[in-house]
Amino acid sequence: MPPLTRSARWVCWFNSWLAGAAPLETAVDSVRAEDAAHHVLADTDGPVSPGGDATPVAETLLLAWGALRRAGATGASLALPAPGDPYGLAGPAAFTAAATDAGEAVVVEGAGVGLVPEVVGSGVFWHLYEARPVSPTAGVAEASRELRTELATAADELLSLDVARWRPEVREALSDIRDVTAPSLAPGYDPRAAQLTATALRCLAIAELAEDTDSAAVTVWESDTRAVHLRALARAARHALVVACSAGRPR
Repeated sequence: MPPLTRSARWVCWFNSWLAGAAPLETAVDSVRAEDAAHHVLADTDGPVSPGGDATPVAETLLLAWGALRRAGATGASLALPAPGDPYGLAGPAAFTAAATDAGEAVVVEGAGVGLVPEVVGSGVFWHLYEARPVSPTAGVAEASRELRTELATAADELLSLDVARWRPEVREALSDIRDVTAPSLAPGYDPRAAQLTATALRCLAIAELAEDTDSAAVTVWESDTRAVHLRALARAARHALVVACSAGRPR
């Protein structure tokens, strides 16, 4: 199962800290995980000032989070965009483009900023952008239903094309989908959000495994059909992760 993205960890632990469910140091350490360090790049006008021509400076997450809260942050939401699918984003264009290139981003509600991670060596730099508020996402229950519907459709298609026969890992992942262990998002999160996250991560793994498999499909139509269902499954999984991390937060 793939791990949570850095932006997902950022969102979950930032929300948990804002809600008083996790100490600041614990939250920051959990975001950093195995990375050497995380810094937020800001201009010299302040750690939450997006854009501008000032010389960028690097703030630690601990200092940057404090500055974001003072700037009015009320929470954070996740974005996992893909080309043609800017789910979790509301612009402007510069932020949407950077987030889509990275495949992930954080939107800080109440502060008017978004952050996009850049991995440099063993560290991570978070680039600040102006960001518009995001419309509320679907609820956890709705996202779970949509994901399981898409999973059932994709599973039938993959099995009919013999993907599982050529790649045993795919069949195993499909059969174990109901037994997947829910990860711990952050203190205070809805347990249903954790379970949705586990299912979504497993679906992403299935889509990746199947996409890399030469199935028994022998026609262009069969190959295209498989690709369509895999893209739909990956899309539904990304959307589910956004909902789990954004809507399942501590209240």
